[in-house]
Amino acid sequence: MRKKIKLGVNIDHVATLRQARREAFPDVIKAAEAAVAGGADGIVVHLREDRRHIQDKDVYDIRKKVNTRLDLEMAMTDEIGRIALDVKPDMITLVPEKREEVTTEGGLDVVGHLKELTEFINPFKKNKIVVSLFVDPISSQIEASAKTGADFIEIHTGAYAGHRSEDQRSRELDKINKATDLAVGLGLMVNAGHGLDYQNVGNIVKIDGIEELNIGFSIIARAVFVGLEKAVEEMLLSMNV
Repeated sequence: MRKKIKLGVNIDHVATLRQARREAFPDVIKAAEAAVAGGADGIVVHLREDRRHIQDKDVYDIRKKVNTRLDLEMAMTDEIGRIALDVKPDMITLVPEKREEVTTEGGLDVVGHLKELTEFINPFKKNKIVVSLFVDPISSQIEASAKTGADFIEIHTGAYAGHRSEDQRSRELDKINKATDLAVGLGLMVNAGHGLDYQNVGNIVKIDGIEELNIGFSIIARAVFVGLEKAVEEMLLSMNV
């Protein structure tokens, strides 16, 4: 029997809608609670340097009021690091971040920033906060990730999700398979995410070794029509076909 893969629901775009008008709604706490009611195993939020969606208060409020696991996505900056150490989420996921990007465009360059990442991770490990690195399915980046002290990698599935050609998608899926095998062999646990939706998630959940999928935009978009709790339920059905 295949191991059940967990689902982390990213609620950033609930905050995107709120910030578009600088209103007090829609409420991210209610969004997190609805996702959990729909079966989510955890909540994911990305506190960006430019605060384009999730705000500092959101992170503190979710940690305090929502009874579930919190994964805080963040760039490797001193400011966000201080906030994360104060909030003490269950997990942090370090991601690259550019102010001009619409969404995260690729994985961390762990090879090029091995020393800095290792030093940045140390305080989180001392505070028993699980650390994940968001990386492309490239062997050198995964091998470097294992040297940092991180517990997890999250494999960037954007290239797989973005291709419409079956041949190209198959090649990207093979890269994710091999990356997962390599990471597990190096003692890392593996999550995956970015660009996953109700149609393309089925192939990813078949990969042995992946612990959790982190999915946001497609679930929030679906929620416009069916509500967030139902949208999460539907994603779980898509993951368990």
